[in-house]
Amino acid sequence: QMIMPLALGADSGRRMGATPSVQPLASAPERPRLDLVATLTQGDSFDRMLRRAGVSESESRQIAAMIGQAIPLADIDPGTQVDITLGRRAAPDAPRPLDALTFRARFDLQLAVAREGGQLRLEPHPILVDATPLRIRGRVGDSLYRSARAAGAPPSAVQQYLRTLSAEMDIDSEISATDEFDMIVDYRRAATGEVQVGDLSYAAVIRNGRPRKQMMRFGTEGRFYDAAGEGVQRDGLIAPVPGAITSRYGMRRHPILGYRRMHSGIDFRATTGTPILAATDGTVNFAGRNGGYGNFVRINHAGGLATGYAHMSRIAVRNGESVRRGQVIGYVGSTGLSTGPHLHYEMYRNGQKIDPSTVRWVTRAQLSGADMARFREQLVRLQMIEPGAALADLAPDPVQAAEPVREIDRIENRQRVN
Repeated sequence: QMIMPLALGADSGRRMGATPSVQPLASAPERPRLDLVATLTQGDSFDRMLRRAGVSESESRQIAAMIGQAIPLADIDPGTQVDITLGRRAAPDAPRPLDALTFRARFDLQLAVAREGGQLRLEPHPILVDATPLRIRGRVGDSLYRSARAAGAPPSAVQQYLRTLSAEMDIDSEISATDEFDMIVDYRRAATGEVQVGDLSYAAVIRNGRPRKQMMRFGTEGRFYDAAGEGVQRDGLIAPVPGAITSRYGMRRHPILGYRRMHSGIDFRATTGTPILAATDGTVNFAGRNGGYGNFVRINHAGGLATGYAHMSRIAVRNGESVRRGQVIGYVGSTGLSTGPHLHYEMYRNGQKIDPSTVRWVTRAQLSGADMARFREQLVRLQMIEPGAALADLAPDPVQAAEPVREIDRIENRQRVN
């Protein structure tokens, strides 16, 4: 009955008078150890960060030198957090000694510094990392972007996928809801649970179980190439056909009319039926028969620029149609005033004919030889990756140890054999 009120706090706040046994403290006792987290900031140095955390100047330099033996200090990313444990001071005005330090130096490496026997020692701890690329496939449905995100594709990968394919085809009109998207992304998983999502390495559209369009990143420049080893054109104007130039812009003797007159374009050598490509994005301004030009297509581009393509055997676009760089707009022929199959190519600026060679050209890269062989090997390796393989268990289950065999059992087995 007397204890319960005390247990419920009835005597809380009671002050007792001082007795000779009470001795005032000269100062509050210091904590024997201090745990804290320091962050490496942009433009910071490792030893300066340690000094800010309370580590002595000499130990800061020593620790930074030790860390530098395992990894270049410049390779440690800004924002890296360092767990630090400081020990008891030797004197009230002395800095606390460092007892332990741990941080993630790299995705696959953790570094620790610990004090053993009064000496600091560096302890590297490698982290198991799986680098199996992440492959994601699924049906396009109503929205390619939403379907890919629902299938687990990272937002950055979906955006790269759309940019890569849009350089080669009109995604809105050429991809149907029943098609499948297929993408492979660089992907790293650490045994500690973290993941790193890298760049898109493969993009494809699947129709009826077969790749309709495939693009793969290859080479040090990170350029995408199609399955035939032809690179995506990033900027500038592409050549409308791959043939050599046989006649340039300027005055010349006309091969049919027989007198000198202005040749207002460039002639490319090409065989009948060779696809003619739009030099860059634009809108078809004219598509049809046009006197001596024969079958002719004119495309208006941005900045007051326009291009013309003459003597086609067949036209593949309509007037008013939007076209993309590299899209087939027709086929080489010899219609109109022409001595044989070739492409007559013209360029206009603000309606006036100009020399096409004065405008910067950029050709589409084509792999060949050893590069083409390596490209094909890499493409085959990527195509063999199973969807979801990067999400399998990181480490195999430990092998169960065989149950020991008793000596008496060994003797009995030997007797049975004999």
